[in-house]
Amino acid sequence: MYKQVTDQIKNAIASGLLKAEEKLPSIREMSKELKISMITIKRSYADLENEGFIITRSGLGSYVANINKQRLRQEKLAEIKKDIAKIIRSGHKFGISTEEIIALLKEKKETRND
Repeated sequence: MYKQVTDQIKNAIASGLLKAEEKLPSIREMSKELKISMITIKRSYADLENEGFIITRSGLGSYVANINKQRLRQEKLAEIKKDIAKIIRSGHKFGISTEEIIALLKEKKETRND
C-alpha cells in the first residue's frame, strides 16, 4: 500500500499537479483522507524524502522538493523497461511472440485519443 501512495505522489510531482515547495498534507491528514494507516503514510513520506522528492522541515511539515524533471523521466523509462520485460516473459510462457506484443502496443496507440 505504501508503494501506491509513494507512486501517486511521484506521479503528481512529475505531472505538475504538485509544485516545488508546495506543502503536503501532514501524515495524520493524509492517513485520514486516504483511510489508511499513519504508519503507511510515514513510510511513504520517508521513502520520498530518501529519494529526494520531498523535504521535511521539523515542526513545519513536508514539502515538494525542487525536482529535476529529466531525472523523473529517466526513472519512469527504467520502470517501463522492467514492465515490458515482464510482459514479454509472461507472453512467451503462453506462446505469445514479442511481435504480437508490439502489435498490441501499436493497436493501443492507435485507439488512444491524445
